[in-house]
Order: sequence, then C-alpha cells, then structure tokens
Amino acid sequence: MVENRRWLTLLSHAVLIAGVLCVALPVYITFIASTHTAQAIVQVPMPLLPGAEFWRNYTAVLSGTGHGPGSSAPVGRMMWVSLVSALVISGGKIAISLLSAFALVYFRFRFRMFFFWAIFVTLMLPVEVRIFPTYKVVADLHLLNSYAGLTVPLIASATATFLFRQFFMTVPDELVEAARVDGAGPMRFFKDILVPLSSTSIAALFVIQFIYGWNQYLWPLLVTTNEDMYPVVIGIKRMISGGDAAQQWNLVMATAMLAMLPPALVVMLMQKWFVKGLVDTEK
Repeated sequence: MVENRRWLTLLSHAVLIAGVLCVALPVYITFIASTHTAQAIVQVPMPLLPGAEFWRNYTAVLSGTGHGPGSSAPVGRMMWVSLVSALVISGGKIAISLLSAFALVYFRFRFRMFFFWAIFVTLMLPVEVRIFPTYKVVADLHLLNSYAGLTVPLIASATATFLFRQFFMTVPDELVEAARVDGAGPMRFFKDILVPLSSTSIAALFVIQFIYGWNQYLWPLLVTTNEDMYPVVIGIKRMISGGDAAQQWNLVMATAMLAMLPPALVVMLMQKWFVKGLVDTEK
C-alpha cells in the first residue's frame, strides 16, 4: 500500500519546480534579450523585464533588415529552409523505414536476415563517421546548396526500420490470411492494414525525426555556402561574427526564439499521439 506522506509530496513538487525553472530560465532570458536594444543587453545588470523593441527586433530578423557584423539573411527564409528539410527528412525516414520493415517481415527472399543486420549495423555509423565520403558524393552530384543535398543523405534510418519491424512481427498472422482471402495484394495489405495500425508509432517517430531534422547543424554547415539555403540553426551561427566587432545580441536572441517555436509547436500539438505511440501496447 502506498502511503501518502505530505513531506514527500512537497519534496517531489519542489524538485519538479526546480527542474522547470532550470529549463525555463534560459528561455526567459533569451526572450527578454530579444526585446531590448543591443546596448541594453550588455549593461550590468541586464534588464529582466521585457523591453520596447519587440516588434522592431523580430521584424528586422524576419525580413533581414537588421545590421550586424555577421550574416543578415532573412530569418523567414531560413525557417522555410529548416521547415522543408525537417519535413522531408521526417517523412522520408518514415516512408523508407515502413517499406523496409514491410519487406523484411512479409517477404521471403535470400539473404533476408543479412540485409536486416546490414541495416542494423549502420546504427553504429553516425553522420560524423561517414560525413566526408557522403560530402564527396553530394559534391560530385552537384547537390550543394540544394534541398536534396540537405535532406537525401539523412533520410535513411536504421532505428525506425528496426522499430517498425518489431511492431509488424506482433501483427497476428490471421490478418495476413484474411487479407489474402479477400484478394488484397501486398501493397493493399500494407496501405489498408499495416499503415493504419502503425499510426501512433508513425506519429511518435515523426515528432522525434522532425526535431532531429530541424536541429541539424554539422551537415548543413558543410553543404550550404549560400545564404539563401541556410537553415535557421546555421543562420544563428552566421549571425555571430568573430573578432572585436560588436554583436547584435538582441537580433541573435530573437532568431533563437523563432527557431524554438516550430519544434515546440510540433511537440505540443502531437503530445497525445507521441506519448501514445511510445507507451501504447494495444495490437
């Protein structure tokens, strides 16, 4: 029997509040800095209440009219590039993983397990390990500074393939037999039965892969040299110049706040599906 101890409840709530403050305080400071002038931010002490430059700073970064020592490319364009890249990466990973898992589970062909383990072994090969040969291939195909160059090398996912394979193996064989009796072919069985059954897993993986695609830094840093193809994460880095030049930290913080919005919205809007996809055990 679980005892209801008041001091334990208070302690657990205090720990939760401390955790929320640790996460929320940097975000709050970033927002406050994005509403002041660059001169006000570097003052000691820094203002802790919102300033009067909110609309001016955010309009400046979205339109690219802010003047600073670093890049002044429009953040609206950067966010569009990041959105397209994240959607293509997440959608491509899910589509390819679904088809790969479907082939591995429901088709009998020579070296089937060899191909499965070949895919599984790639979990030990992150982007950093294969980044130079991948860059050489992309450069030879003239895909630098393009959406294809930003997304295609990151589409394959051994993790998603493994998860879908494990789920497909739990689907009762009676469903396969019923579909075969009804005259359904392999692709119709895949489209009408397996994909709907996998909807919660697809939603959970979409959230994870969208954030993964949105936060990509190293690969876009290599394949983009044109400001029109900068993702927003790279844009933040390009806005900060080296040397003794005065940084427009108010514009950098405004860009950082805008960069946090789409992933946060995706998590909040799909939170129910995300949690259900991770913990749901119904088959």
